[in-house]
Amino acid sequence: MKYNHILFDLDGTLTDPREGITKAVKYALAQHGINVSDLSELECFIGPPLQATFTEKYHFSEAEAWEAVLSYREYFKDTGLYENEVYVGIRQLLDLLLSQGRQLYVATSKPTVFAETVLEHFQLTAYFSMVCGSELDGTRSAKTEIIQHVLDTCGIHTSEAVMIGDRKFDLIGAGNCGIHSIAAGYGYGSEEELRACQPTYYFKTVEEMLRSFASLAV
Repeated sequence: MKYNHILFDLDGTLTDPREGITKAVKYALAQHGINVSDLSELECFIGPPLQATFTEKYHFSEAEAWEAVLSYREYFKDTGLYENEVYVGIRQLLDLLLSQGRQLYVATSKPTVFAETVLEHFQLTAYFSMVCGSELDGTRSAKTEIIQHVLDTCGIHTSEAVMIGDRKFDLIGAGNCGIHSIAAGYGYGSEEELRACQPTYYFKTVEEMLRSFASLAV
């Protein structure tokens, strides 16, 4: 095996959160007088830190972006969290990795408390040695910080770790921390976005990733 420690992004990698996240963003924007009818326009919010995306896409000030995040959470914490589903094949992948003796972790920009709730809801908690996300006050939201926190807290050597994610932020964060990366092509990052980051591996589907791990190619 090449990697004894595997870090997973959550949204767009383990689960498909499209409905919950886009509806929560729509709700938050409505509080600021912005009405969006096509939820696909809001898929860019899946993956990166919310505050940054509100700023980049809608040119909110720092204060406005933070207010939007708080509005988003009003919807998300009670409803949006559960408008979500585990990708087909993910449970089999996690079962395989544990059977091979690997240690698994979640490294997500989603607040840790929300990530833990999602994993518990879908009965995925037991697979992971650690769940690390951002803080509710907005700190530790950059993926580089989150990955590094997992590595430092768990004493993981960079040569034994790999980060799996579906957006450029996951792959860039992995590179910044000195670990390899696997691009999850079935998530929300385009193939162009992901390949531009030169991931160590690119897998179009969960099944393709599962086969590679099963053969101990990674």
